[in-house]
Amino acid sequence: MKVLVLSCSTGGGHNACAKYIVEEFKNNGIKCDYINYLELIGEKTAKLVEKLYLDSTKGKGNIFKNVYKLGEIYNKSNIKSPVYLLNKLAKDKVLGFIKENKYTMVICTHLFPSMCITEIKKEYDIRLINVATDYECIPFWNETNPDKFIIPSKLVSKSFINKGFKKDLLLPIGIPVSSKFLEINNKVDIPQDKDIVMVVSGSMGFGNMTSLIKKILDRINNVYFLVICGNNKKLQSELESINNHNLIVKGFVNNMNEYMNVSKVIITKPGGLTSTEVGVIEKPLIHMMPIPGVENYNANFFADNNMSLKANKEEEVINSLELLLNNPKLQDIMVKNQKKYINQHSAADLVKYVLDNY
Repeated sequence: MKVLVLSCSTGGGHNACAKYIVEEFKNNGIKCDYINYLELIGEKTAKLVEKLYLDSTKGKGNIFKNVYKLGEIYNKSNIKSPVYLLNKLAKDKVLGFIKENKYTMVICTHLFPSMCITEIKKEYDIRLINVATDYECIPFWNETNPDKFIIPSKLVSKSFINKGFKKDLLLPIGIPVSSKFLEINNKVDIPQDKDIVMVVSGSMGFGNMTSLIKKILDRINNVYFLVICGNNKKLQSELESINNHNLIVKGFVNNMNEYMNVSKVIITKPGGLTSTEVGVIEKPLIHMMPIPGVENYNANFFADNNMSLKANKEEEVINSLELLLNNPKLQDIMVKNQKKYINQHSAADLVKYVLDNY
């Protein structure tokens, strides 16, 4: 067996999930490679799509919201989408890569490569597993034809069934997070003499974080605020210019689990993977200012199951944080429900399923 994991650089969660899967397969002695699908079909295309995605999320994400709504409407028409037809064009190039490297299975953590592999399956014998990285069946997933579909929870099965997937196709083991994520070495270069509130803006640093952080620092002064800026150098520079001994600023980090582990509360954008990581580490959680569309579904899933608080505005974020810091009972309820609904062994369970069935 040789496995290819394909992702797409429209947000860091898809790629991070793909890398977790590869890590888990390799830990079990299975040959497995990760490729960014867009780079596979052309570097110029990759940069263009990533730029379009980032531009769509600027401001309050209104462009992304409208595109998402358009996708939901188009999805109901039962006409093959332009998205599918675009990815169909990459079929020959991707198939050549698969044949050249003798892959027997492809796992897709993003819709785009799954569409391409679906077209390839019409003429070539290859196994396809989809992995949803959000707590909702996004538009156009139903145009794919996987052998199995990994979904975040049995509680979202209805969303996928309503889009046309049969129940026995769905495997609700959770968004894959590598077993190594739970290996905590307690190696963090930050003070721990006070409680730590970790703020994660997302891998690409969306939103007006500087304004939010300044307001938080003005209101709450008895904890450290650890802000992870991701790849947003501008945000990092802005925050580093703030003179406050309670503020700790980091750029992109590779040991997110270590920082999560020492945090009392975590505030983050409601990306599917990051939210799952928090649930795996089991920490009280506040979801801040979702980008309209699928992030609302993620935030609602966690809030509705008492795993987080949802805050749509800066003032709501600060009020939620004050409430949570002063309410140990609420913290315990969140952690208890994260234990109930989030699978800590999701990536291991995916590998076990593949070994048992293929």
